Amino acid sequence: MNTTVDRPWKRPGRTAYARRRVAAALRPPVTVYPMPADVTKQEDVAVTMRDGVTLRLNLFRPAGVDGPLPALLSAHPYGKDAVPRLKRGRWSLNPQFRIMNQPEALRISDQTSWEAPDPVWWAQRGYAVINLDTRGGGHSEGRGELFSDQEADDISQVIAWAAQQPWSNGRIGMLGVSYLAISQYKVAALSPPALKAICPWEGFTDGYRDFFTPGGVVEDGFARVWLFLSRRVARLKTNLAAERRLHPLRDEWWEAFTPDLSKITVPMLVCTSFSDNNLHSVGSMRAFQRVASADRYAFTHRGAKWATFYGAEARAHQLAFFDRHVRDAESARLPRLRLEIRDRLDHVVEVRDEQEWPLARTAWRQLHLAAGGALIETEPPAGNVTFDLRREAAAFEYRFREDAELSGPMTLRLNVATTGAKDPRLFVAVEKWSHGRRVPFEGSYGYGRDSVAQGRLRLALRELDAELSTPHQPEHTFQTLEPMRDGVEVEVRIPLSSSATLFESGSSLRLLIAGRYPQPRNPFFGHFPTHYRPSTSGTATLSWRAGQPCSLEIPVIPRE
Repeated sequence: MNTTVDRPWKRPGRTAYARRRVAAALRPPVTVYPMPADVTKQEDVAVTMRDGVTLRLNLFRPAGVDGPLPALLSAHPYGKDAVPRLKRGRWSLNPQFRIMNQPEALRISDQTSWEAPDPVWWAQRGYAVINLDTRGGGHSEGRGELFSDQEADDISQVIAWAAQQPWSNGRIGMLGVSYLAISQYKVAALSPPALKAICPWEGFTDGYRDFFTPGGVVEDGFARVWLFLSRRVARLKTNLAAERRLHPLRDEWWEAFTPDLSKITVPMLVCTSFSDNNLHSVGSMRAFQRVASADRYAFTHRGAKWATFYGAEARAHQLAFFDRHVRDAESARLPRLRLEIRDRLDHVVEVRDEQEWPLARTAWRQLHLAAGGALIETEPPAGNVTFDLRREAAAFEYRFREDAELSGPMTLRLNVATTGAKDPRLFVAVEKWSHGRRVPFEGSYGYGRDSVAQGRLRLALRELDAELSTPHQPEHTFQTLEPMRDGVEVEVRIPLSSSATLFESGSSLRLLIAGRYPQPRNPFFGHFPTHYRPSTSGTATLSWRAGQPCSLEIPVIPRE
């Protein structure tokens, strides 16, 4: 199947996938149960900040237990009271359960707000649960500032308040997904004395690099939706949608959003899923790699986002972590990194314990781009391939002669020249093929036709960051524009997202390089609402020669 160009936007199977997606949108596989009598709830408990602004929270506790209790805190701007409601015998759900595909069943109580832990489940296990409206959100006063130092300081004050309550054991943890994960990092970097552990379950750590402008390419699909809805549900000081347009480079404005991971010393359990590569996966793994916590743990998976978070294994992991560090009780010590390897969307090959990322025993292998759309392990004769940045993807294939586990990040090195292209961008995908068919994987927003790994780069922002780059994980500065000139070749390195994938003997790795995102955007069968600004015109030529190869570095894990 070696061809030099491909059109990945036209993959078969779209109709069948669309039917499943529409069915899940009409009837999301979400079961809701009412809060039982063994849990009590105090609504709109007021906590006044130093500047006089009052924040409000809902407090859940096991009924009949006065304390002392360990406490878990979630903080977000979405409205703590936006929970399922029973209407005419049916539960209403957050519309995001319909907009974003839910491929697997999950069960939550009617007190569970968006991206938050189920407070009933945790209260039944002896925890107090605090669901906080951040400044400007829900019933809290003031005007908020997302990702800000002010927000972190507010949350730190609420933590200090909670530690002093008569029902509290003085030890507080934080738990939540997405924004409820992101809001933990800056708080932890402040080291409030009562904060004993954090569990950011999928949350980016660099807004520019991870979500809004990854690879220097503007994301204006989900980012646009999220920015619009955030201003609808919270009273905010800053219009982030307008401000981001004024800051196309990663300047001090973006840096102000970014937590200093090196200052985080509290125990941390972070979910670093491989199924959220368009949003949280890269930043979550960065947190695991860079925080200063001696007790830091990672939970990887490539399953459905919400079914995993509310599922039995993840909850057992979270409970053991908080029992040890917040309840201050004996519990099983977690593995440093829980690694899940899959060979396709719905099949886990193996789950095992590891110590670091990338794995120390990785055998890094260079696959060289060669004529005829081949990937080979030796440097090929000089050659090149040219493709239309809007309509085609350059395609290269490597067939495995034995089973191979690829667990870790990948990096693509290219020599590229463009012609007739205004501000070109390159998008990269690594696919798995078996028996002549593309093998799908779980992706961001419940997308069930994702690639193994992906990356992207605005070529004018190709300058590498020498301080942040490592041998197998390059980082770019995104601070200096170096416009491409027609016909002038440059060398670029494009980091790809991490994964843990088994390629069986006879299966193939297929590398795609295009000028636009190599997934359709259609809301029924595409990767909706993802959208990256594409190259608008022109062609790209990839060239290789002796001493100047184009190559894909893959992380092969030696088999025991």
